[in-house]
Amino acid sequence: MAFHLRAATEQDLSFARALTHEAMNRYYVQNQLIWSNAGFDTAWAGRENWLICRDDHTLGFISLSRDGGALYIRELHLLQAYRGQGAGTWVLEQIALKAQALGLLRLTVFKTNLARRLYQRMGFSIVGEEDGFWRMERVCRVR
Repeated sequence: MAFHLRAATEQDLSFARALTHEAMNRYYVQNQLIWSNAGFDTAWAGRENWLICRDDHTLGFISLSRDGGALYIRELHLLQAYRGQGAGTWVLEQIALKAQALGLLRLTVFKTNLARRLYQRMGFSIVGEEDGFWRMERVCRVR
């Protein structure tokens, strides 16, 4: 039962949008932010999106973007039933390998989101903050 990534398609958009809204709504409320389906859809269209799978089950998804200096994790969400089973650790290892060409892997996380602990265990450091967010990064070099 190995994890794998599958390139997401337009047919996966509604799953990813609903999962993100469910996972993030409380943080939006805490930080007085407004969720926008249209905003999510616009961002989805401009990103590299992958489904996180095990066998024929979809566990979650990850959304990436990049610039000349870093690979950015924009979204990383797992269905509640699949959290705590190693999928988050596995996908972060895979994305760190993808980031080696650029050297840096970056993300932003709500300060109250416990996922920050996973990111820190996986080698991310807090490098800044904005309002209710931590900016984090991990150096990814070819060994």
